[in-house]
Amino acid sequence: MAPTALALILGWWLAAASGAQHVPRPSLSLHPSQGIEVGDNVTLRCHLPRLPASVWLYKGGVRTYRKYKDKEQDTAEFSFLSTNWEHTGSYQCQYWLHRTAETSELSDPVELVLTDHSFPPPSISLSPAKRVGTGTNVSIQCWIQGYGGAFLLHKDGCSAPIQRQELLGVDKATFTILGVTPADSGTYRCSYRPWAQRFLSSPIGNNVTLEVAPTPAPPGAPKPAEPTGAEEQSRANLVLALVRGFVAALVFGLGLFFVVDARSLWIRADQSRAATTHLSLRGADQAVAPVSKHPLSASLRDSSWDAPEFCCRAVDWLLMESSINALVPFLRVTA
Repeated sequence: MAPTALALILGWWLAAASGAQHVPRPSLSLHPSQGIEVGDNVTLRCHLPRLPASVWLYKGGVRTYRKYKDKEQDTAEFSFLSTNWEHTGSYQCQYWLHRTAETSELSDPVELVLTDHSFPPPSISLSPAKRVGTGTNVSIQCWIQGYGGAFLLHKDGCSAPIQRQELLGVDKATFTILGVTPADSGTYRCSYRPWAQRFLSSPIGNNVTLEVAPTPAPPGAPKPAEPTGAEEQSRANLVLALVRGFVAALVFGLGLFFVVDARSLWIRADQSRAATTHLSLRGADQAVAPVSKHPLSASLRDSSWDAPEFCCRAVDWLLMESSINALVPFLRVTA
């Protein structure tokens, strides 16, 4: 019964893991995403599955607003008609499904920052300033005299800053893009946030344009850094393949064990029947009626058969079959 119990535990664990995937993590977006000023209308949208749910909006880790969403909607909106300083902060959203009473994880945080035009915009420069080839390392510098704090690098078309640097007592930040590709082409701008005013931003300054040719960088150009993201993805794929192989090997091993066990059970039944028939023929004067060759039917008529053992084996087979049937859909999905 031990292999069957192991198979059942594995099946329950896989079912629980697949069930957890049915409650995806929500995402939160801010509209408009930047350049917000006092008095502007701002909307926070929580994106989630098309199911009846209650959606909560958190500010600074504290639950503040709640909305009900029916199954026809995939977003829940929280709007500020006239934004003021009290609305600034870090927001997250979470939902609770009515049918299953399941609660999702919190979304990634989104910051609502107001722009203060009393601060001067920062300056920006690009190096190298000319068109570069694929694989070149590019630096973008942002600076402002007399204002320290956090510098942020923006790219047109992106809803959030692509890089950020927290600097203490320094008026200049250098953002490096390693091994550029044509996807890095675009217009870049800078902004900064003064110290002790995390959700207050300067206006976005002037822009620089990066052009990346779809050709390798000329000889002597700095080589790009190792693609750590690709390595992590490859490592994750390897772990997933090992897990799938382990599960498949375990299911195959359990199935093989029960096949061999069943074969030995049949052999013992035949031997038991043969021994009983031999003793009956030697001790009796009359012929013995023919006995069916099927081991199961013979075992039922044979008084020497161990009935409890037969019941245990039958239960083993039934539990093993149900466990394998429960695992097959999960293996198909992960494959």
